[in-house]
Formats: sequence, structure tokens, C-alpha cells
Amino acid sequence: MLSFRPFEEKDAQTIISWIMDEFSFRQWSADTYKDYPVKPDDIINRYKEIKDNHKDGVYLLMFTDDDNTIGHLIVRVIDKEKGLVRFGYIIVDSNLRGQGYGSKMLRKALEFARNELYAKRVTLGVFENNQGAATCYKAVGFRQIEMNQYTINGEVWNCPEMECVLD
Repeated sequence: MLSFRPFEEKDAQTIISWIMDEFSFRQWSADTYKDYPVKPDDIINRYKEIKDNHKDGVYLLMFTDDDNTIGHLIVRVIDKEKGLVRFGYIIVDSNLRGQGYGSKMLRKALEFARNELYAKRVTLGVFENNQGAATCYKAVGFRQIEMNQYTINGEVWNCPEMECVLD
């Protein structure tokens, strides 16, 4: 059964093992890390920085199916009063992609956002060159609301901003 638990420092190495190359690393993290390959301490320090900068709450979640760790994402409360939450750093074990785990993980995270954080809207960004992820997000109810651009390794990447309105 799919569940989640808090991220622990040892999980940084697991996340790194799911990243196959620099291209997929940048799809996951954009330009937030200077160097590739990333080291566990880089992830741990970045997450500490994120937690320090978000007064309304940050939840670093590891998803498991039975005893197997299958994915990860972070949930940031952007505006508690308006019920705005943002998902980021979404990743599924590279050996399990295409098997529905991403959708299950996102539905569980949306349920958490709605029921525990009283979220009314959840946003995320996904690069256009990450069609598998974009398809997954659309399948669970996210819709594009605008387009952003980032320069990644000297190239301009389009990044649709997506939103899921919670009932």
C-alpha cells in the first residue's frame, strides 16, 4: 500500500541513484544546483535552505509501496491564508517509471495538501521536454496556467506552470 514518510538524510543517496544523467538531473532540479553530479550533502543542504526560507511549512516526503521506496517530492506552503501549496523536486525511482507510481504518489500528496494543509490550489512546474511527467500531472488534474522559461546549460527550456484546484 502506498504511503509516505518524512525525508531522512540517508534518502539523498537514494534520490541520486534515480537520476540517470545530467539531462534528467536538470529536468528534476532545473538550475538550483550548480554542479552535476550532485552529492548527498548538496541535497541535504538545499533542503535545509528551503525549510529555513518557508515560514508556513515545508514537507519533504518519501513515498513507499509496502517496504520499497518508490518516489519523492517536496510540498511547500506558499500562502497559508489563500490555501496555496507548491509541489517540487518530484521524482519516481527510474526503474519504476511508467507503472503508475507517479500518479498514485501525486494523488496521495494532493490528499495530504487538501486534508492536512487545507490547500485550495497546488502548483508545480514541468519542463516541456519532460513529457512523461507532464502527462502524469495532467492525468491527476493539473492544467497549464502560464509559461515560464529557464536557461539550462546555455539552452532555453520552456516550463509550463501547472495548477490543480482542489475541491
